[in-house]
Amino acid sequence: MNFRLTPVLLLMASLVSSAYGREIVDMSGRKVTVPDNITRLYAPSPYGAYLMYALAPDLMTGLMFERQNNTTKFLPKQLDGLPVIGGLGMGPNANPETLIKTHPQVLIMWKNDRNPVDERTTAMLDKLNIPYIFVEASNMNEYPEAIRFVGRLLHREKRAEEMAKAAEKILAGTSAAVNKVPASQRPKVYYAEGVDGLSTECNDSIHTELLRLEGDVDVHRCHTSSHMGMEKISLEQIIMDRPDVIVAQEKFFYDKVYKDPAWQEVKAVKEHRVYLIPRTPLNWFDRPPSFMRFMGLEWLTNCVYPRQYPLDLVKQTKAFYKTFLGVTLTDQDVREIIQQ
Repeated sequence: MNFRLTPVLLLMASLVSSAYGREIVDMSGRKVTVPDNITRLYAPSPYGAYLMYALAPDLMTGLMFERQNNTTKFLPKQLDGLPVIGGLGMGPNANPETLIKTHPQVLIMWKNDRNPVDERTTAMLDKLNIPYIFVEASNMNEYPEAIRFVGRLLHREKRAEEMAKAAEKILAGTSAAVNKVPASQRPKVYYAEGVDGLSTECNDSIHTELLRLEGDVDVHRCHTSSHMGMEKISLEQIIMDRPDVIVAQEKFFYDKVYKDPAWQEVKAVKEHRVYLIPRTPLNWFDRPPSFMRFMGLEWLTNCVYPRQYPLDLVKQTKAFYKTFLGVTLTDQDVREIIQQ
């Protein structure tokens, strides 16, 4: 990425970065000076951007991605009309001129064990002359503390605590359900990606954290070859793996799997245990990972362990969207989201 700032943009960046009033320590241990009251921020990574959708949509100066038209009614109205800026370090490259012209007072950067911020990205951030703050959560168990940290940063402790406690309750409840089942008796799950269902993820992938929380039940045992994942697999191998459950990303695959003769030898298909992952307005499972995975964790635990984790999916979806996105759903909205 050719990241160069003109003299005018450097002046604008300097003005944006002036008049800061308090020193904080971010989650990577860096001391950063920020305004006493942050009123404008940008998060140039999917993890951070989506957390801001929930915690502080009114403070965002732009979006990482264009929103799909069918998702806008399920997202906070404060996001309407914001420019698409892009990302730093992941996702589409940000336009530095657009970023600076939106006058963010701080940048919220996301950092975790598998996605460290490299020197090139740090150099880009330093050129902007806008304070940047690292938020860290390498797994879902660390998410609640990340939420609380951002809540303290933005003086939104009460809102952050509501979200963090909701996430902790889900983690505790689903874990208790999984632990009721001995490891040797836990259903095996195949994660089907792609329109043919023949791409998947290794059990150690960042993209299969939900399956690890279900008791490490991913049938595809291997070391992931890259962060992108999407490992190719044959139908013959899936038949031999005998998954009890299939979770599918693509509706095209889900709609055809019960009709395709080639898939009828797969145990999960025979037993009618194929489930389509909800992805409106954000994916419940993966790509990219976000706070929506907490709703996904409840949904998935109910799919894998229905007796141990009974769930009124309509009721809980409404409650989750209200808590995390401030959106009130109708029964029809929920049916649209879960695609049933």
